[in-house]
Amino acid sequence: MLVNGKWTQDWQPVQKADSKGRFLRQVSSFRNWITPDGAPGPTGTGGFRAEAGRYRLYVALICPWASRTLIARKLKGLEALIPVTVVNPVLGAQGWSFGGYPGADEDPLFGATHLHELYTRADAGFTGRATVPVLWDEVQGVMVSNESADILRMFDTAFEALAPSPYRLYPQEHAAEIDALNAEIYDQLNNGVYKAGFASTQEAYDEAVAGVFAMLDRLEARLSGDYLFGERLTETDIRTFVTLIRFDAAYHGLFKTNLRQIADYPRLSAYMARILSLPGVAETVNMDHITRGYYSIKALNPKGIRPVGPAHVEALLAAVAQGRPAPGL
Repeated sequence: MLVNGKWTQDWQPVQKADSKGRFLRQVSSFRNWITPDGAPGPTGTGGFRAEAGRYRLYVALICPWASRTLIARKLKGLEALIPVTVVNPVLGAQGWSFGGYPGADEDPLFGATHLHELYTRADAGFTGRATVPVLWDEVQGVMVSNESADILRMFDTAFEALAPSPYRLYPQEHAAEIDALNAEIYDQLNNGVYKAGFASTQEAYDEAVAGVFAMLDRLEARLSGDYLFGERLTETDIRTFVTLIRFDAAYHGLFKTNLRQIADYPRLSAYMARILSLPGVAETVNMDHITRGYYSIKALNPKGIRPVGPAHVEALLAAVAQGRPAPGL
């Protein structure tokens, strides 16, 4: 990680835990906001006006948080406005790096070798982990945000005048409900799988796994329509999908969340397939990057051996790629 702008410690999956061995995630540090006219947003300062070609999104295809932003970019039709740079899926000694793997890009702006170099460009004295996603302002040469939840909402509204979209992922009439459900899903499921995988005590692991499957059971029972809020897709569905699509391939085995698979939940399986079939969403899912990245975490998988499959996820991805009906729909 970086300490006062210097790389001082090789990357480790767990940088902080509480007294009971619970995994604690780093809080995002850059919280500016792109708005239609450059006025200040809910956080940060002003001066970030929505413009075509001004901003670049750095992502890892392994990462569910980064994938939230990629899906929003696709659904909102922002591909021509916001270019993307994909990092190497393997987290090495210095964290995320550029190039060196099929589908990974070199850094087009600065020729950086590692993502942490962008962090020190943004803040020469930065202390913390260099995480994805990163939204970079090429005009001012600064980092706009490294908070995926904020970026998802920026993409929902800031560029509407430049790229009108039929989707509104955070409709104001459901804002309070979305915020409440997001918080519960984040704690028990999105971050819950990490709390299970990176727990350092049995107590912490047991608590996390119970939360993961309590939430999956709740979501299975909730799904009476196409999406979590009936027939309307919202950001809550995106936030849920990115964990579901990785679950059977990575979290079930590597993170020991193995009471059940998503394949054991009929409604959640159909829901996952439904979202994957939306225009452009499948292009954000790269199972090679996902499994290569997760199973390269030496603390959890010292030999780096990747399992084959799971076959049902591969079949789902293949069906969508070929334009066939997704299994379960």
